[in-house]
Amino acid sequence: MTKLRIGSGVDFHQLVEGRDLWIGGVKIPHTKGALGHSDADVLLHAICDALLGAACLGDIGKHFPDTSNEFKNIDSKILLKRTVELIKNEEYSIINIDSTLCLEAPKIKSYVNLMQQAIAEICEIEINDVSIKATTTEKMGFVGREEGLVAYATVLIERN
Repeated sequence: MTKLRIGSGVDFHQLVEGRDLWIGGVKIPHTKGALGHSDADVLLHAICDALLGAACLGDIGKHFPDTSNEFKNIDSKILLKRTVELIKNEEYSIINIDSTLCLEAPKIKSYVNLMQQAIAEICEIEINDVSIKATTTEKMGFVGREEGLVAYATVLIERN
């Protein structure tokens, strides 16, 4: 009997001048970057939370606290890799990832394939098992005012 589990994750980060913008493991040219203890990759953080939640392992803050110097300015691809290792230790593997980014700018369409490749490689799944969509908030709220960005992720995992 296959044991399937679903998990969801969400992450928010402020956008500020003077920081690089990392989304989905890809550096994207923009006038602002995400503010955070790590590189503040909102998409990878949402995926980490979704994976940890699906495996009932808590959340990203439990495993990679923003109070620890170990994670100061860390590449979130490392956090995702460690998260994948945590769920593998529980004998789970990833079936697929579905995600949505909410941001007004920059447009990310030309970077989606690179993001899918980066995430698929780290998660040891096929590129067509990583869905990345984007939307704006039609100029409403903090996202619409370009003060921040949000990512949502849903994952399906199975016990090996």
